[in-house]
Amino acid sequence: MKRTALSVVILGVLTLVVLPGCKFMSNKELRSSVEVLDFESKWVSTFYQGWPMRLKLAPQISFRVKNLSVKPLNYVNFITNFVSKADQKNLGSGLLAAIRGKALAPGELSNKITMTCDVSVEGKNKKDFETNPGWESYQVKLFAQSKGSQPVLLGIFDVSRDIDFKEDEPVGPKPGEVKK
Repeated sequence: MKRTALSVVILGVLTLVVLPGCKFMSNKELRSSVEVLDFESKWVSTFYQGWPMRLKLAPQISFRVKNLSVKPLNYVNFITNFVSKADQKNLGSGLLAAIRGKALAPGELSNKITMTCDVSVEGKNKKDFETNPGWESYQVKLFAQSKGSQPVLLGIFDVSRDIDFKEDEPVGPKPGEVKK
């Protein structure tokens, strides 16, 4: 009986010592601690096949965050949701545990964070995408989550139609070129 009582007392004291160190960040604290800067977007190749022609592109975003709080910022996950501007139809999403290990000090700017959608759209080549009237415009909803908070919306950004992809050059003599 004495051993059980002693064990319960020790466990209670340890709990009181350890729990204050495990601080969770509220949604409001997280939202007011993070500022998104240097946002860029483009479409990148996730699959390319020269013959028969086939190209898959996915939206990709990059940004930096600034810590606006007075405390270091650590263990922050970023979540993306890519949606059609016309009807809010979901294209895909992404998750990245970006701020880990070394905390982001108050007032400090993070390194560039890059996230790519997990779903691609398919076409034949780059020109098909650029001239296709059915190629929808998309937006990305960017969320942050940290230490037990719910995902907090940081902003809704338009995804540009810039394509960062260069197709292979044809092999052999160019049309009209004389072979020596």
